[in-house]
Amino acid sequence: MKGRGTIIFTMGAIVALLVAVMLMQFRTVEETDMSTLEAMRETELRAEVASWKEKYEEASKQLTETEAKITEYYETMESKDEAANLLQQELTQAKMRLGKEAVYGSGIEITLEDNMETQIDDYDIYRLINELRLAGAEAISVNEIRITSMSDIKSIAPGLIHIDGNPLHSPYIIKAIGDQTYLVSALNQKTYGYMDYVIKSYEKTGYITTREEIIIPAVKKTMKFEYGEEVKQ
Repeated sequence: MKGRGTIIFTMGAIVALLVAVMLMQFRTVEETDMSTLEAMRETELRAEVASWKEKYEEASKQLTETEAKITEYYETMESKDEAANLLQQELTQAKMRLGKEAVYGSGIEITLEDNMETQIDDYDIYRLINELRLAGAEAISVNEIRITSMSDIKSIAPGLIHIDGNPLHSPYIIKAIGDQTYLVSALNQKTYGYMDYVIKSYEKTGYITTREEIIIPAVKKTMKFEYGEEVKQ
């Protein structure tokens, strides 16, 4: 009941604000100084009438939009379950984007390995993650470490890479959930694709496997802002 009351109060405030703005616009139209208009020359009068006609039409348009919004708000208020479900869906999507929830789906798995001639370094991992994001990957992990916008990747010694403070070594298993065809195609582009430009040209070892079900864990480290604060409007 408390949640429903909050929704009703919030929507009521929005409706009141929209109505107030609408009334102010119409009041401006109605309070035109007619004595000033009578003193104008005909050409000026025509221009002024055209201007006020345009303002009136704009106000009428906003009135129609306001009425539609008010109707939408009332319909939402009458269906509290639907509103609650919508808010829950948005919350779940936000958690998934932030990596706070484990996710699963179809996608690809890329294996990068050190060999006798060359080793995989932080640039190889970083470049691959960027390529996957550009290709539409919805979630990415490296050796079961969830990658987010705040992940840090750094080589700390030959054959040893730190990701979010976790020491990792070859082989590196990078999982990505997304459109399999598009992801594979993006990485396998001739000359400038990741597999040609980063792996083959430097004689490094890597290959791609498609997977019908990939599970990517939730982020393990806690993301906390110590210096930044929310901007209050």
